[in-house]
Amino acid sequence: MTTNTGGGGPVPEGPWLIVGLGNPGPQYAGNRHNVGFLVADLLAERMGGRFKAHRSRAEVCEGRVGTPGVSSRRVVLAKPMSFMNVSGGPVTALRDFFKVPVAQIVVVHDELDIGYGALRLKLGGGDNGHNGLKSITKSLGPDYHRVRFGVGRPPGRMAVADFVLRDFSAAERKELDYFVDRAADSVESLIADGLERAQSTYNS
Repeated sequence: MTTNTGGGGPVPEGPWLIVGLGNPGPQYAGNRHNVGFLVADLLAERMGGRFKAHRSRAEVCEGRVGTPGVSSRRVVLAKPMSFMNVSGGPVTALRDFFKVPVAQIVVVHDELDIGYGALRLKLGGGDNGHNGLKSITKSLGPDYHRVRFGVGRPPGRMAVADFVLRDFSAAERKELDYFVDRAADSVESLIADGLERAQSTYNS
């Protein structure tokens, strides 16, 4: 049995793997680089699930998104517990364990080249210098979905690494919950409605 992603063509029916990127540890929890973890946490809360340690070196939460019995899809949420620049290992292990086609993998990550809170959903493409994507692409190839969460560019001459490894500013935190909620909505739409419809609704 197959389903259509709305942009990538028919793929085998089965679980979707939703990967939120970040760095493990409380010292990184509020960093811009960890917005993928924030979106994954919200999706798990919506499903009524809890993350548990998995042998893939990731925390995993299994459940379903969509309308029960109508367009419900089984999903595996994951937060790699490796550091960002070696995310490819855990993601590959999860793909193999849950037998997920690459076309049904969605990676949620911070993106420097779009404004704060803006979203871009896409299938495939380059890594744009993002170390997490670089590691995943090296392991899987480029043909997975991405939900790019805008964090903007660093001010002045601040180094990119310093910027993404800092917490969101006080002004940004006022809107952060709204933007994380919208990003979680976009992931659910991508799975339930297909890429093209999700792009038309959420790409900004």
